[in-house]
Amino acid sequence: MGKGFIGRSVPRLEDRPLLEGRGRFAADISFPDQLHMRVVRSSHAHGKIMSIDADAARAMPGVHAIWTAQNVTEIPPIDFRLTPVKGLEPYRQRVLATERVRYVGEPVAVIFAESAYLAEDAAEQVVVEVEELPVVLRATQKPAEFAPSLTTEPVVIRKGYGDVDAAFKTAHGVVELELSIGRHSGVPMETRGAIARYDAARDMLEMYGAAKVPHWNRDQIARLLGRAPASVNLFEGHVGGGFGIRGELYPEDVLVCAAALRFKRPVKWIEDRREHLLAANHSRQQTHRIRAAIDRAGRILAIDDDFFHDQGAYVRTHGATVPDLAAAMLPGPYRVPAYRAAGHIRLTNKTPGGTYRAPGRFESTFVRERLLDAIAAKVKIDTVEVRRRNLIASAEMPYTLGLDTLGTKIVYDSGDYARLLDKALAGISWEKTQAQLKKRRAAGERVGLGLAMFVEKSGLGPSDLVRIAVEPSGEIEVVTGSASVGQGMETVLAQICADTLGVDYARVRIIHGQTDRIEQGGGAYASRVTVMTGEATRRAAAALREMALNVAAGLMQTTPAALDIANGEITRKDRTGASMQIGDVALAMSKNSERLIAEGFYEYSHMVYPYGLHIAQLRVDAETGGVAIERYLVAYDIGRAVNPMLIEGQIVGGVAQGLGGALYEEFLYDDNGEPLCVNFADYLMPTANEIPRVEIILTEDAPSPLNPLGLKGAGEAGANAVGAAIAAAIDDALQMPGAVTQLPVSPQRLKAIMQKKV
Repeated sequence: MGKGFIGRSVPRLEDRPLLEGRGRFAADISFPDQLHMRVVRSSHAHGKIMSIDADAARAMPGVHAIWTAQNVTEIPPIDFRLTPVKGLEPYRQRVLATERVRYVGEPVAVIFAESAYLAEDAAEQVVVEVEELPVVLRATQKPAEFAPSLTTEPVVIRKGYGDVDAAFKTAHGVVELELSIGRHSGVPMETRGAIARYDAARDMLEMYGAAKVPHWNRDQIARLLGRAPASVNLFEGHVGGGFGIRGELYPEDVLVCAAALRFKRPVKWIEDRREHLLAANHSRQQTHRIRAAIDRAGRILAIDDDFFHDQGAYVRTHGATVPDLAAAMLPGPYRVPAYRAAGHIRLTNKTPGGTYRAPGRFESTFVRERLLDAIAAKVKIDTVEVRRRNLIASAEMPYTLGLDTLGTKIVYDSGDYARLLDKALAGISWEKTQAQLKKRRAAGERVGLGLAMFVEKSGLGPSDLVRIAVEPSGEIEVVTGSASVGQGMETVLAQICADTLGVDYARVRIIHGQTDRIEQGGGAYASRVTVMTGEATRRAAAALREMALNVAAGLMQTTPAALDIANGEITRKDRTGASMQIGDVALAMSKNSERLIAEGFYEYSHMVYPYGLHIAQLRVDAETGGVAIERYLVAYDIGRAVNPMLIEGQIVGGVAQGLGGALYEEFLYDDNGEPLCVNFADYLMPTANEIPRVEIILTEDAPSPLNPLGLKGAGEAGANAVGAAIAAAIDDALQMPGAVTQLPVSPQRLKAIMQKKV
């Protein structure tokens, strides 16, 4: 069958245009006679809008129009894409602030002008008068008023099973912690952008610059603007990073589309970096008050977690996804007989929150692994041993957790957690390294080793459709409703198609993110593309292969069972007689006005659960409070690797982002709700100098039984456990169990911890 592409680290197909400078990002797209949009943003964290004076801006040459909320009253609030928990509806965001502003950066008005510079100049002339209202900045403070009859705690997410109270009554010991994760987010190289135009002749609204979930965004834009979905098309170009925050439906996306319809002219909006740090989704910020009931050996009897999720000013498209995932995934790879979690969604006067790589898991892994380390300290056993005693055994798979999230019950499909732990410990030479670090500490160095384990989720449904066609030239076109955010999906889907069909992957062209080419698509999020779109691709390729062999059999006067396809060539299995190219089959069919084309549809209601382990070795500088990473190892079981090189790249990138959240990145606000981190001088990101070489152990010990290829996802593995592993390593370096209770561990915080020891 010419197989051999699945499992190979072949070069990426999508890189050539980028390397040659032919990338087409949102800012590269322009149309004749276009207008430029600039957003006037609130400079107040909370207040009542008294007036908006735009007369001076409106009188400026080149200004076409200025909108405030009264110009878009017909546009409803932006709806939820995921986890639409009842009670959140009144907290959705409108495209322009109405009556109140609730965070610095909230869109208050928009300027449409003949150039981006004119629009920016005009925006500075708009005067917004606001009567300031009390500011809420901490999710842990008592709920306040959001609006008449609404408080700033719209919903409490509750999950659990078993008799938690009974477990605590009979426990040998109880471990209690308060832990917090700072507010940070994805900061892609490319900021957000949207370009809309209306084709009156076709009555078609088009938006360029789409990413992540083009089909869902198409349907929502159509609903918000009162149009049929078939009259709206979204087009994805190159995307300079996604990470969960790019590609959601934001107010600016809707505004450019509404303006293109109203003005009958193209409208372009490109976000600057300050706007991005002010207005794109933030994430992560949570405070957990967690306790565990344990027996004498340190085995967990029950976990009880009460946490506060800082949602920011509004609930955007992700709904309750982040706190829901935090509550659902907190047990991780451990056997927890009884469990209870209450996640308080709290609104504050900050930028609204959403998902960011490993949403809810970066947070809950930090909390859970800190808890495991605290249990080890309490019963005086090694941090590795406490994990061994609590791990779910491979013989227990599939393991029903007794919780649900994202509309599906959590059932770990496969896994051998102890085996991966052993491989990771061997890979880092755990005991030998510990002995070396002990000698260094005795000589005065502050060096330490820490580990953290996790279970991920991937492959979220509900469905994906793929259409594959062979051209007479022999080129293969795969059309999918999935999307690319730089993760290498074109290469992976080409490999799966080529492996199944029996062609060279380099002859496969992937068309994605174009809603006019295929009627449905799930997009790219939740590490779903390889699992869902990959299986749909395999099915389409298998159907296409069968069709090609049937047609070729007629042309070659034999039976399909006697034929094979390898490297695009159809031959007899006994290697006798003539052969033909798969393109020749397509050419023969075209003469009868037929096409060599097939579809693959994959529908599934459960997720798959890859798992992994991070180990960090680091050195703490006592004078500066700085942390230098000396070694970093990630062990990860992918189920089955389509392209190991791409998985390793995903892991390394995730580790870099995780280190940002563990040590550097944090959105801070002053007492008035004024953001203090709106440029790269204040919002600190790790550079290449701070990122260590990442050692990777990629295993395929537990293929998923839920899809034929055994696939699981990899997009969030690198970020998930970084905060937890770094915290454990700092504890070890300082010889202070439980020292780190807050992320990021900034130099100031680390110096404060060391001063406590003194």
